[in-house]
Amino acid sequence: MRRYLLALSLFVAVAPAQAAIDSSAEHAILMDAATGQVLWEKDGRTPMPPASMSKLMTLDLLFQRLADKRIKLDDTLPVSERAWRTQGSKMFVELGSRIRVEDLIRGIIIQSGNDACVVVAEGLGGTFEGFVDLMNKRAKELGLAQSKFVNPDGLPEPPGQLMSALDLAKLSRHIIGIYPEYYHYFSEKSFTWHGITQPNRDLVLGMLQGADGLKTGHTDAAGYGITVSAKRGDTRFILVLNGLRYPQYKNDYFPNIRRAEEASRVMEMAFREFRTYPILSSNQVIGEAPVLQGAANTVKVTAAKPLSVTMQVDSRKAMKTALRLDPGLTAPVKQGQKVGSYTISAPDFPAMTVPVYAAEPVAQIGFFAGLWRKMFGGK
Repeated sequence: MRRYLLALSLFVAVAPAQAAIDSSAEHAILMDAATGQVLWEKDGRTPMPPASMSKLMTLDLLFQRLADKRIKLDDTLPVSERAWRTQGSKMFVELGSRIRVEDLIRGIIIQSGNDACVVVAEGLGGTFEGFVDLMNKRAKELGLAQSKFVNPDGLPEPPGQLMSALDLAKLSRHIIGIYPEYYHYFSEKSFTWHGITQPNRDLVLGMLQGADGLKTGHTDAAGYGITVSAKRGDTRFILVLNGLRYPQYKNDYFPNIRRAEEASRVMEMAFREFRTYPILSSNQVIGEAPVLQGAANTVKVTAAKPLSVTMQVDSRKAMKTALRLDPGLTAPVKQGQKVGSYTISAPDFPAMTVPVYAAEPVAQIGFFAGLWRKMFGGK
């Protein structure tokens, strides 16, 4: 369940890759969900108004409480006057009613209900403002460094809600990897509440093979945006686009189609241009490190975990690897002790570096044995 978070800790990417992809979006990120690699970006680390895509943080807090059993899908939350009066896209909650958590999930994801977000915020946070505090605390926990929340729904009032495309991709990856039992809600195409059926605004679901989420957004300041994920075989990509502008259209129908077409086009390019290549198998020995004052002169080195990288097909042809060992390694050496790093580099690919470890322990040599070695050599 936690494979995506674990994989993310394996490497450090020093620079974003430059793929043969472009988009009319002002901000964009393409991420490999398995490793967290940023495969392509366009101003992807600048904070921007995320509109309704920020509802993903509201959902994360809700899923977290479901996962740790603080709430259940059949629990109900009350509808306050503030929730009932909330404008914009609506689930159409009824004042004074109580709504099941599972219905609120669908109301937020499928109908993008701002009113449903307020119901969840007040129900989980005690107050609207209390829930916003939880959102900002959670953002810090997840390492979303370019995010600031002022509401649970992404409306332009109050002002100041910001997220980067990178943070949206990170948050999406977290939701996919940690809450697989709730992820299916994102791929549902319609939801009926209070006699009103609304389609999912994510039109990519019916347009792109393998698409199964996540969320769209639109305000005048943000433009049109979408966070989408698709899986084909063992490969899953996450794409964030924001700042798509369609001034030639005066209604919501055609911009929604254009947004979906753009996201589908970029994703198709990603699946065509990128491949995932296995580099190291589990516990594969990749070299030996010299050991000072050890019962053995060297220790076998391994990356401990399997390693795969995702890169463009053309980049793979010139891929290089390099093992760099920490100098002055001195016994005793513990099994699993970090002893260096392993770097993968290629054209148009961010250099990836993973730690490597001692595959076995090495005891410190005794004084007389060390003296004998110095005098007569040998192991």
